[in-house]
Amino acid sequence: MKEMYPSYLNLREEDWQSRIQRAMDMLRECSVCPHQCGVNRLEDKTGYCKTGRYAVVADYFPHRGEEKPIRGKRGSGTVFFSYCNMRCVYCQNYTISHMGEGQRLKPEELAEVFIWLQRLGCHNINLVSPSHVVPQILEALYIAVNRGLRLPIVYNTSSYDSVETLRLLEGIVDIYLADFKYGDSQTGKKYSKVKAYYEKALQAIREMHRQVGDLQLNEEGVAVRGVLIRHLILPNGIANTERVLEDIRAISSQMAVNLMDQYTPYYKAFDYPELSRRIYPAEFKKALELAQDLMLVLD
Repeated sequence: MKEMYPSYLNLREEDWQSRIQRAMDMLRECSVCPHQCGVNRLEDKTGYCKTGRYAVVADYFPHRGEEKPIRGKRGSGTVFFSYCNMRCVYCQNYTISHMGEGQRLKPEELAEVFIWLQRLGCHNINLVSPSHVVPQILEALYIAVNRGLRLPIVYNTSSYDSVETLRLLEGIVDIYLADFKYGDSQTGKKYSKVKAYYEKALQAIREMHRQVGDLQLNEEGVAVRGVLIRHLILPNGIANTERVLEDIRAISSQMAVNLMDQYTPYYKAFDYPELSRRIYPAEFKKALELAQDLMLVLD
């Protein structure tokens, strides 16, 4: 039997139902992300992510500001989920990720968002900050696929993900757009208020790469499958960039990486003197040279 694209078109009905049921079981004593809060989100209880039974969505539109392989010519069909399972002190979208701006959408409503973005001609469905709402996403995707959704799925994540949850997405997500924020967990705890960020993110990125491999583009230069890693350069070497890049290289010498130089102090960054400035050109140059020395593929 010929494989179809997007990958979720190859899933049988029983596969969908099994994935959704396992995801719902995770919500009952929440184990969706590494926080393992244990609350019953099916009864609308909330833990670290402040999200109960239904996903909260802040906005959705064709995004033309993502990396070129993601946005293409027609934009990426981006859905911004509210709240987050991290608390980055410098978050530029803190009104969404910390304060929860947005509206609760039931699965049928979220499915209609996906279909609407397809009607607009977007290249893909880009799920931003999805780590805490994977069960809700699976419910909605199943409905949307049965209503004619045929766009590949981009899982746009901070990488503070549970490997068990990511395995529910195997054969559904074709493209992982993954942050690798820090090269040590002490930094993750101080600036993003989570435990074991480095270890969890590294495990998650390895799992993502196992599922979909290196980034593949079509004849238009648009991503069709694979992993694209983002790493935001922070001032004063805070992110431990050298270790991050070495770990990426150890996963794959052909890993696509976007080194980002746009750090700007937002939100509570000025409470931390070491974070209270933009990066210097020399800091970004050093990161580029490190990536080039490791022969990583730069986006």
